[in-house]
Amino acid sequence: MKLKDFYTNKELSHKPRNAKNAIIQGENHSILSALSKTEVKGNVSCIYIDPPYNNNERYFHYNDNAGHDKWLASLMLRITELFKLLQNDGSIWISIDDTELHYLKVAIDQILGRDKFITTIIWEHRTTRENRVAFSNNHEYILVYAKKPKLFAQKRNLVPLTDEVIARYQNPDDDSRGMWQSVSVNVQNGHAAKTQYYTITGPTGKKHTPPNGRCWASNQEKMNEEIANGNIWFGKDGNGVPRKKKFLKDGKQGLTPETLWSAEEVGTTKSAKKHILKLFKDKPVFDTPKPEQLISKIMKIASNEGELVLDAYLGSGTTAAVAHKMKRNYIGIEEGEHAITHCVDRLKQVVDGESGGISTDVGWKGGGSFKFLTTFPSN
Repeated sequence: MKLKDFYTNKELSHKPRNAKNAIIQGENHSILSALSKTEVKGNVSCIYIDPPYNNNERYFHYNDNAGHDKWLASLMLRITELFKLLQNDGSIWISIDDTELHYLKVAIDQILGRDKFITTIIWEHRTTRENRVAFSNNHEYILVYAKKPKLFAQKRNLVPLTDEVIARYQNPDDDSRGMWQSVSVNVQNGHAAKTQYYTITGPTGKKHTPPNGRCWASNQEKMNEEIANGNIWFGKDGNGVPRKKKFLKDGKQGLTPETLWSAEEVGTTKSAKKHILKLFKDKPVFDTPKPEQLISKIMKIASNEGELVLDAYLGSGTTAAVAHKMKRNYIGIEEGEHAITHCVDRLKQVVDGESGGISTDVGWKGGGSFKFLTTFPSN
């Protein structure tokens, strides 16, 4: 079976002949099982899912009270199928709250293997205080697993430099190589060689030796070479402790992703709902949508332009909308009528240049195509 063997509804699609993107309506477990027999298997870079949390809440579009055992068994069947679709450096990101977080992690560890676990993201999903309960719960979680963690670590992208980090780079000596910051040239001496103990003579003749319990990071020959090349800074007056220049232009243009994601950076449930209400003025909307900024950060870290991302619980279509704007190919799966009323409607707005969410951040002006697929022929 191939992806093209699904039935295409041309009326609900946009330029289906050329489309690499697909919204598939149907029960997600059976669709995932079918996809594992297509060219999709082994070619998905990033999977994000926002499954029911089993928190005993009643929402407009679904009831989230399946019972623990049934909920966990159902979700694990789907995660097992999803994992088959990942490419070797691919990853799966799973939103959850602390009602089931720990049970879910143990279950995934048992089925996928604890070595596949990467980290747990903490997302500040609300900024207001809830005074009607014992604790105001202001965060949710995202569990991250990878097909082959070492390959994922090599593939994953850095996040952009912050203004705070950039501000650390200056150029007090007008170095022609541009902005730089200084870093220590001494390290702990736990495994030091004799060649790492010596005296450095600064430009004013001042002598420098490593602090107690430390040694120089390199041998004397290498250090002399660095000094000769103007890479060691002794302060404005030449009497300072030697430090190495780290140039902005030479470093990786980004930062290692952290696990604490603030509302200011990636939005909240409230900000996401405001966006959804603008998109669907005359329709009931999901109570707990995810902000486009949150999904965008996941995709920036875990995927690149042109790669395939997948969401098996598409909901109101956020993952597909973000992927479309960020020039990723995507497959979104949703069972209910909102696959049409919300997901297709939203994607058509995106194609037409919808300006909310991350549109300004990525310079989105519209365009692109998608197919609407089903496992049964349309009438």
